[in-house]
Amino acid sequence: MDQEDRIALFLDYENLALGARDHLGGMSFDFRPIADALAERGRVVVRRAYADWSYFDEDRRMLTRSHVELIEMPQRMGASRKNAADIKMAVDAMELAFERDYISTFVLCTGDSDFTPLVHKLRGLNKRVIGVGVEKSTSALLPPACDEFLYYDRLEGVEVPAARTRAPRAPRVAEPQLASPPPAPEAPQPVRDSDALAVLVAQTVAGLQGSSGGEVTASSLKRTLLRKDPTFSESDYGFRAFGEMLRHLADRNVIELADGPAKGDPGVALPEHGDQEAAFALLRSVVHDVTTGDAGVALSGLKTQVRRVRPDFSEKKLGYRTFLQFCKAAATSGAVHLRWSAEADDYLLTV
Repeated sequence: MDQEDRIALFLDYENLALGARDHLGGMSFDFRPIADALAERGRVVVRRAYADWSYFDEDRRMLTRSHVELIEMPQRMGASRKNAADIKMAVDAMELAFERDYISTFVLCTGDSDFTPLVHKLRGLNKRVIGVGVEKSTSALLPPACDEFLYYDRLEGVEVPAARTRAPRAPRVAEPQLASPPPAPEAPQPVRDSDALAVLVAQTVAGLQGSSGGEVTASSLKRTLLRKDPTFSESDYGFRAFGEMLRHLADRNVIELADGPAKGDPGVALPEHGDQEAAFALLRSVVHDVTTGDAGVALSGLKTQVRRVRPDFSEKKLGYRTFLQFCKAAATSGAVHLRWSAEADDYLLTV
């Protein structure tokens, strides 16, 4: 238990409940998916929700069954209920940060950018901050400030109802009408580009290897990906778990997995053919072989020539977004010379 993160959970309930109602097809907010997601991240020792509960009678019963402490913020004449709840929640979070050193993680369930200064202050006190919000009602300023941000609509167990469409008006004809066709099935949620995922992971692994000089583990890789993009989630790419995603990338030869220092935390490395110096030498060899005269070789079509020599070549596995970026790095190392030719309207490479 001593190794577990202790979590303090604060819910800006009005923001979440109204966000779910207005942007998720009128659905009622359910606390269980948040509780399940946090159970995977540590031990929740504080659960508090802030609202004027006279407006959320049914929700109050649901939260009480989940052992959430309800902080009453009654509406007063001439005062803003929302601002009062926000200030109370911020004050309570700071109080816990100073009084209870054992709390390592603060979870702020809100999409309101007004909580961004609180996030910065908590992180300055060496606390990890996780945000939770409805995607369409979350300010763009809040997720980048957090260590991790979970969109409520993407959590396991949240079933967003299909958007309601108005039934078409029946045509005015005398003869009886045939039964209307069944509604079209709901379009599946788009899955992000798997090639972009391969580039992101390869670049991150290469950067970790270069900066630390030590072994990169799956856990350190996940932490770094979240630092780059707090909203990162392997589920957006169609995977149920981070380990499943890593095994998929290993099957594609983007990375290699090995036994790590702890069970369930494998080591992650770039494959042997992803050695940068060997790739630069390959490029130099191909440029030398296809060069005719002093003009040089045009960048366009050169990648095809490289793949004829090594079919499994991919600059993405080396951590480069484009083949041009890879060639510029090779030129910087001195393996080739690269210059722009206005006459050819292309980059030219020479040895």
